[in-house]
Amino acid sequence: RLLHRWSARHARCFVAIDCAALPDPIADEVLFGSRIQRGRIADADRGSLFLDEIDSMSPAVQGKLLRVVEERELPSLSGEPRAVDLRIIAAAKGNLEEAVASGRFRSDLFYRLETVRLRVPPLRERRKDIGLLFSYFLDEAAARFGRSRPAIDAAMEARLNSDEWTGNVRELRNYAKQVVLGLRHDPVAEPNPPSLSEQMDRFEESVIRATLDRFSGDVGAAAELLQLPRRSLYARLQKLAIDASTFRKRD
Repeated sequence: RLLHRWSARHARCFVAIDCAALPDPIADEVLFGSRIQRGRIADADRGSLFLDEIDSMSPAVQGKLLRVVEERELPSLSGEPRAVDLRIIAAAKGNLEEAVASGRFRSDLFYRLETVRLRVPPLRERRKDIGLLFSYFLDEAAARFGRSRPAIDAAMEARLNSDEWTGNVRELRNYAKQVVLGLRHDPVAEPNPPSLSEQMDRFEESVIRATLDRFSGDVGAAAELLQLPRRSLYARLQKLAIDASTFRKRD
């Protein structure tokens, strides 16, 4: 939509088609039209046609689309082709070059469409954007459904940071809608368990504190009981930010 908005065709129609949602029997009619209805390609005349997930398109439909791209004409049941002037923007979920190599996508159509290639990295490769996009989608959904915007809690943060978001922006937008409508089912976020090193530090700290308390902050006596050189105990006190003077008894 942004490419269309920035183009010289911005005053004309922008037509978006989800190719993955068009089963073969109706794809031909939806795209190219029939005796009783105008096709979506004709609707995009002098504007922009966005073909999303074009790699889902069948070989037969790819062949008809190739003619439109090459001839700038739309086939007609009456026999007289109709001239069309449109800008085609195509997006693929998979790797089109691999689809061409495997024979699932026509190479001639691929090279006709590959005038300018733009790679949009998946969300998992731009995690810094996820929080910003999610906040935007929360605002969008709250306004659409007339609900208050929920705060982002720990469970949401956990999912935002850990999910692979294989559905990319669509999946993230749907999740925001679920949150606004109260339909989310996130597991309660559990805090990360401490590492072995952290657990050992905590245990060591508790033993040292208990020993210093027993000897009213006397580091020498505590070191003797713990069978540590006094210098080593002082080093541990510094590492664990323990002040021995706080254990001295005051009358």
